[in-house]
Amino acid sequence: MTPDPIIAAFRFGYGLPSPAGAPLGPDAMLAALAGPDAMARAFPGPKVDAALLALMNDADTALRASRRSQGAASAEARATYRSHVSTLQTLRIGAAKASFARAVVAPDGFRERLVQFWSSHFTTTSRSNTQAALPAALVEEAIRPHLTGPFSALLRAAILHPAMLSYLDQSASIGPNSAFGQRKNKGLNENLARELLELHTLGAGAGYSQTDVRQMAELLTGLFMGKNGVTFNPVRAEPGPETVLGQTYDGETLAAITRALDDLALRPETAAHLARKLATHFVADIPDPALVAAIGAAWTQSGGDLLAAYTALLTHPAAWDPRKQKARQPFDFIVAALRALGLTGAQIMRMGDGPFRRLILHPMTPMGQPWQTAPGPDGWPEEAEAWITPQGMAARITWAMEVPGRLVRAANPAGSLPQHIRLRGADLGGAPGRKPASRRGPYPRLPRFQPQVTP
Repeated sequence: MTPDPIIAAFRFGYGLPSPAGAPLGPDAMLAALAGPDAMARAFPGPKVDAALLALMNDADTALRASRRSQGAASAEARATYRSHVSTLQTLRIGAAKASFARAVVAPDGFRERLVQFWSSHFTTTSRSNTQAALPAALVEEAIRPHLTGPFSALLRAAILHPAMLSYLDQSASIGPNSAFGQRKNKGLNENLARELLELHTLGAGAGYSQTDVRQMAELLTGLFMGKNGVTFNPVRAEPGPETVLGQTYDGETLAAITRALDDLALRPETAAHLARKLATHFVADIPDPALVAAIGAAWTQSGGDLLAAYTALLTHPAAWDPRKQKARQPFDFIVAALRALGLTGAQIMRMGDGPFRRLILHPMTPMGQPWQTAPGPDGWPEEAEAWITPQGMAARITWAMEVPGRLVRAANPAGSLPQHIRLRGADLGGAPGRKPASRRGPYPRLPRFQPQVTP
């Protein structure tokens, strides 16, 4: 097997031109992946720290106050709420910029592709304006730090993250026989337990039963996302042992939950499910069974070591099949275009929030992939038919015809920007007092593409 560097660039990265120092063979790609996460340091994202929790709590408090009060007091509380939400939305947009900047300039594009894969696998969306920064925080705190270690560590970090508990309403799940449940007449919410078994570990049709789902839901009671972040409150936990897939977990403790997560990470069904997902995401919508088996065997033999699974993926001959059997998702499509246009991470980060939304983030919605808003907890679909649709293709063509000319111009630019490229002053958020560049730019504006789509 002689890996093709062009296949490496497109199948395991974001296409050409490759950034300087980009590894283009399996050994070099794995070595880079095992090294430090330079992009996380270069373009940091939000984390659930005391400051973020305080901001979220103050926003919720102000919203409640605006509803309880009247007149000037209500207006003042509403203004406070809007101010806090604006700050949270700024954090969300900043994290989105960082995601694009990392993917555009990262030498180890495979790392960034894996981040997107696991972000979809552990999908969350914000349930309210005050939670706007939580999905990005899950990427920073759960996914990126655990990308190459044991899957059990990644699973723990993702399932117990505030974003996941909020998204799947875990705080509403209370042991029916717990002291709190008896007093408040509250009961179980099975959302987290069901998705944990069906999506995050074993996979649909893996042989678990509704009893296993309910027992897992009872085991997870006590987990609570509150003003101090994620806590475990035994008063809310269902008393007594719970049995999941034949394994009994005693005690109303967080340790019992983490033991169950570790056991799920090592199940053979989990290995098979995740092996197929990796092969499907990177290689083909209908992957070679031998490739899936090789990844699953490496997963099992290594005790769920993710780097071992990636090694099996990258070193299998089927991974280098020259047939092109995948369609780029909209995020990958736009990142590849920005890279081809020569944009840098610094330029993306300097863009004003408004232009960034208009030119990069909002166009993803008609393409079928609104930013961090997957249609369900199963994340984004893999099959090409989900992306190559009349509407989706029309949106991609419209973006390709209209947006690049508004982003760049090739004309001996001044300042610190590269010689071959310049962003419009208005889109960069230029210095105060600078006259914005012409709306039309140096090229005639292309007519808006109006596709004729037959129902």
